[in-house]
Amino acid sequence: MWRAALSRCAHRTVGPSMSTSGPIYASSHLRTFSSQNNQADYLCVHVFVSVKPGTEEDFKQASLANARASSLEEGIARFDVIQQEDDPKQFVLVEVYKNADAPAAHKGTNHYAEWRKRVEHMMAKPRHAIKYKNLFPATSDGWDYGAEAKLE
Repeated sequence: MWRAALSRCAHRTVGPSMSTSGPIYASSHLRTFSSQNNQADYLCVHVFVSVKPGTEEDFKQASLANARASSLEEGIARFDVIQQEDDPKQFVLVEVYKNADAPAAHKGTNHYAEWRKRVEHMMAKPRHAIKYKNLFPATSDGWDYGAEAKLE
């Protein structure tokens, strides 16, 4: 799929990166990226959550159910759930929205309301979010799961 998408776009070639010790990879491994059409001016939100001891598995299951439903929303490019390796009470929800209206639409869904109700007592402290603007990948092809993606 990505090869077909690349062949339809204007391309630019990115050569080997240089370091003080020489190329990081050989020139035979040049990669081609498209930066024409299909620009992705997405809002990336990282939601940091600390849960109470003993609630890690319940929080994870509730968040995975919410992520599965959220990934089907039209305004969401990605919805990732990650858990800290050395402290399993720490989670980050990585929410990538396609447009300015998508966060409000997400917060208006039943699955989001159910998630909030289910996990509110599990949080050790209020969750907090930081908003980012994506820089790379610069196209929607680099973010969107696509209908044919196997997520589990």
